[in-house]
Amino acid sequence: MRILSLFGPTAAELALDFRLWLIAASLLPWSQCVNFDPVTVPNLDLSKLGRVALTGDFDAISLYSYRDQNENGFSTNGSQSIITESPNGNYATSKTADGYIKGMCPFVMKDGKLAGVVLGGNFTSLGGIEAQGAALFDPTTSVITPLTGLSGQVSAIFCDQDTNTVYVGGDFRGADSSNAIAWVGMSGWSNLPFAGFNGPVSSIAKAKNGNIIFGGSFTGLGNTTTPMKKDQQRINLSTANITANFSSSRAGFDKPENVICTAQGQEGVGSTWLIEDKHPGSWQADLQFGFEPNLLRVRNTHLEGRGTKTFRFTAIPINGIMNFTYRDPKSGEDAVCDALCPLSDDPAIPYQDFHFVNIVGMSSFRIDVSDWYGDGGGLNGVELYQNDTFAYAVSRINEPACANIEFASESTATGPWVITPSMQSTSPYLTANLRESEVGPNAASVVFKPDIKQSGNYSVKIYTPGCLQDHTCDTRGIANVTGIFASETQPTVPRPTPTDIYQTNNYDKYDEIYYGPVDANSDTFRPTITLTPSLNNHRDGPLILVAQRVLFALTNSTGGLNGLFEFNPNQVTIDTDYSNSTVDKAGTDLDAGATITSLTVLDDVTYVAGNFSAKSKEFQNVFAISNGNSTTLPHRGLNAEVFTILPFGDVLYFGGNFTSTADQAVDGLKNVAAFNTINQSWQPLGAGVRGRVNSIVPLVFNTTKDKPETCITINGDFDQIEASGSDQPISVKGFAIWVPSRQNWLQNLDLQTQAINGKLSAAVNSTDGTQLLAGALSAQDMSAADAVYLKSSPIHLDSVGVKIQPRQLSASSKRKRAVSGQNVTGVVTGLFYNSNGQNLTILGGHFTANATNGTVIDNLAFINDNGSVSGVVGGLDVDSVFLALEAQDNFLYAGGTVSGKVNSSDVNGLIVYDLAKNDYASSQPPPFAGSDVAVNAIKFRPGSSQVFVGGNFQNAGALPCPSVCMFDNNQWSQPGIALGGSVGAMVWQGKDKLIVGGNLTVNNQATSLASYDTKKTQWTAIDGASSDVPGPVTALAAANSDVTQFWVAGKSSNGSAFLMKYTGSKFAPVGDVLGDQTTIRGLSVLQLSSSDKHADSDLVGGDMTLLITGELDLPGFGNASAALFNGTTFTPFILSTSGNSPGSLSQLFSDKTMDFASSARHMAVGFVVLIALACALGATFLLVVGGILIERYRRKLEGYTPAPTTYFDKTSNMGRIPPEYLFGRIGQRGPVDAPML
Repeated sequence: MRILSLFGPTAAELALDFRLWLIAASLLPWSQCVNFDPVTVPNLDLSKLGRVALTGDFDAISLYSYRDQNENGFSTNGSQSIITESPNGNYATSKTADGYIKGMCPFVMKDGKLAGVVLGGNFTSLGGIEAQGAALFDPTTSVITPLTGLSGQVSAIFCDQDTNTVYVGGDFRGADSSNAIAWVGMSGWSNLPFAGFNGPVSSIAKAKNGNIIFGGSFTGLGNTTTPMKKDQQRINLSTANITANFSSSRAGFDKPENVICTAQGQEGVGSTWLIEDKHPGSWQADLQFGFEPNLLRVRNTHLEGRGTKTFRFTAIPINGIMNFTYRDPKSGEDAVCDALCPLSDDPAIPYQDFHFVNIVGMSSFRIDVSDWYGDGGGLNGVELYQNDTFAYAVSRINEPACANIEFASESTATGPWVITPSMQSTSPYLTANLRESEVGPNAASVVFKPDIKQSGNYSVKIYTPGCLQDHTCDTRGIANVTGIFASETQPTVPRPTPTDIYQTNNYDKYDEIYYGPVDANSDTFRPTITLTPSLNNHRDGPLILVAQRVLFALTNSTGGLNGLFEFNPNQVTIDTDYSNSTVDKAGTDLDAGATITSLTVLDDVTYVAGNFSAKSKEFQNVFAISNGNSTTLPHRGLNAEVFTILPFGDVLYFGGNFTSTADQAVDGLKNVAAFNTINQSWQPLGAGVRGRVNSIVPLVFNTTKDKPETCITINGDFDQIEASGSDQPISVKGFAIWVPSRQNWLQNLDLQTQAINGKLSAAVNSTDGTQLLAGALSAQDMSAADAVYLKSSPIHLDSVGVKIQPRQLSASSKRKRAVSGQNVTGVVTGLFYNSNGQNLTILGGHFTANATNGTVIDNLAFINDNGSVSGVVGGLDVDSVFLALEAQDNFLYAGGTVSGKVNSSDVNGLIVYDLAKNDYASSQPPPFAGSDVAVNAIKFRPGSSQVFVGGNFQNAGALPCPSVCMFDNNQWSQPGIALGGSVGAMVWQGKDKLIVGGNLTVNNQATSLASYDTKKTQWTAIDGASSDVPGPVTALAAANSDVTQFWVAGKSSNGSAFLMKYTGSKFAPVGDVLGDQTTIRGLSVLQLSSSDKHADSDLVGGDMTLLITGELDLPGFGNASAALFNGTTFTPFILSTSGNSPGSLSQLFSDKTMDFASSARHMAVGFVVLIALACALGATFLLVVGGILIERYRRKLEGYTPAPTTYFDKTSNMGRIPPEYLFGRIGQRGPVDAPML
């Protein structure tokens, strides 16, 4: 358990550490703080494919070119990061905090050296290092140095190079200051002469005269939490573990817990604790929570003349003997004590109070009795009190019931809460584990009721324990906190809006949820704080919610200030005659309770913004201070609260919760406005945004290729850019970009730009022009939705020229894919059609787009070569999803989960569209029928008009035709009779054999792959598919020219993805190398350029690569939408996002199919055999001819030989064969042996 105070190194230790750090710092460009290692992008040779495009479900896409790139969305759990820009214009996270980064500034010393960037916020850790609210970041090494010593949150930072000082403001305590402090040079934290403020600081600026101006919600200087009734909250000792040393052996007096909650004047058995006679002793209380006591009340025993004469109080765990002030009961004089604090033996004195000189956090304490009266010491009561008013979620540690307090602090918990031990936190807390279906305001709640004894201005804080200690960081969510602080009899007290508190902090933190008047408890009213799950918890799976404690800290409201204070750093003594300062007087001229949120100094004018109005009603929420006077802006300012100001040239950008000027004279200022300081006029940004703006941050951004300019990012809780002029409203998620040079929103401009999304809170520039940002961002190379061209030389992506919006399937839709693998939102499939005078790019899926003529396109789009965009002419259900496209002779066959009426006839699964007439074909195929009809694949038989259609269906019209059906001559035919199941993919093997993958049966035997022989009209399961392929096949691609080899992919029965190659005789698996979340949607074999060849492997040739598209989980990398496989290694290729989540690619399509023969120089096996036979015959012929020539040459060398002149006798051997042997068997019957030679 961590005690309440936050202890750290001494000031000297901090100074030494900081000096050493500064000596080690260097001044390299900021961009080097992240290691942007370039990645070689494989150079694909797409020249033989014609046009190439990719489809999917994404709104931003990139080629993978730097190692820091990823598909991660921006954080929505309340954490922000330090962000740097990569060389290709993307953004990379350097260090991540567990909360918001609310401000940062470059700490440049007088000598011009950069000491680092100071960051402040409500974080408790930065880059995995504990840092409570403030840290120093070295942009050259990415090293984080915590600026320890603060407890709370930092909201404003100003780095003053002239004085080597960083001024820090917020809602915190540090050293002997509250809410404002300074970090001076290399010596660490330094108290300001006025010790801070009695309320939080929101903004700090430097006036032209060198003075520092603070703005916030304060009314006085210093820590003036001075309640009229002090020491009023009793610390609960009744639940503590009470122990003692050398207790008396007398029955009834030996229990140290006797002295807890004893009634005044009660003494005896069960009420008094005695120590062994004539012996010192000790009494100890170990509590379950940390506390900071202000008062110790001791009741001495007088039993039998006994009693404690002297004692000391030791705080644990610091083991420090505490100093007290007390009033001597005999003399009535104030006195001090430490190790020997006296107690009176006068029975008329019921108790003595000892006030702590130093307020120290502790979780246990011990009272050591060193001397006694009579026979021995003892006690009759021990009580502790504190000034702070806490209410704990764990009710048993609130004020004790035995104390009979009229309105004791308490809490009520409803829901599945369990108590979690304090561990490293300050106190035990409640934890609720909510299932996804339970996440809502009624699922769980904790109502805190504090013991408010006096009305006044309070700072109300809620504490959240860190998530590292209980291992819940991955499941923590957002809590919604609401409060009631004043009775209905005080209508002037505003009811604060509900506050969302992110609970993903690594270490303990607190957030201020209210600052203002609070009524005291009464019989008719009690202030309450209610904690519930937020409606903004958008997460899958369980949600962990925690509740610990709330604090009501009383602040002095009579300090003479009103949200503004001007500090002269050259003055040691603070002048409390605030009328001498123009700034201070400007604050006091505002109505009481002013809140200053933002200060900006431009030239010699100080602009002040917040939530206030002048007593004279001359201006509201914004004014200027110049020439010693407060002056109004045109139209008396703005009509509601301003949260932020950004100066940009001569223009000030204001963000907040307003809708117009104070006099309602200027339209279009919804939550954001520009003020031109030259011509003193308000200017709208379009028509504004729908919802509050919290921060405005500059961003250097490429609005056109390689032409960066500074744009203005608007960040907040808005959901729409309002319509303006001809520009329609645009849905956004709290982030919009204003382009000053175009005077329009980037989202309205027809520009091919980088995609960026998220929220920013701060930005600083370096001397080399690079930016350092704070916030949460997701960025990709290109803003494009669902379809892009892929081009080579060099490889890059390009827009298809149509704005697409994905459409979600309605909740009532019962359509689903029988074989998973393709998207059901976005663009699923595509086709290039370049024939009969047509040159079209056709996209199909589940989306909407705008046609060139302004009409809305649903799910099927045609892009002409002149850039015009059109769609089908209606008739189809908007829930239709196109999953497969094929075209021939000006007719498009488009299939999927398609339904509706065309030409007054029902269609289901497939339509035919006449591309020449730009209308449906007059005759449509009879509709498919069955359960969950889906057409997943369409293929023309090569050299034929026959269309083979595969999917999930049972009949085509009245014809039984399951799984695969053939359409020709305007009628369906069933190819074979043995196939069943669902088809996911098809490819032709030559012109007579069709390969089909899916969840199939052949002759009622399960298989994943089958082939159809058109000549034999016969289906056959591919050998090994039922045993070697672990699940249904959803993607299929040829691996050689005759498709005797092919790639298959899908999902196995255990949900994991598989990828295999069929080699012609067996299936060769790639192995279990893809992550569990992988879904493969498409496969394509592509050619590499000659310079990018790799070593041959058994699976992929050296000049080829396999493109895998889908939602890929690559171990050691993360999510990717496409990867390249060289036979041994997967390389990320394309990254995409959709909204704030990883996107996905469905498939690649091209003008022409892959020509394996020309690309790989491989021939079919038959040609190889013929060539080999010809070579053998040729070699034989050459050998024979060579032999003849050699023989002739040999004879020639032997010389001339004359022919013989005599002949042999031709009749000399006639007598050797008797005549009867030759003719003796003539005429014989029966078998005759053949003559023997």
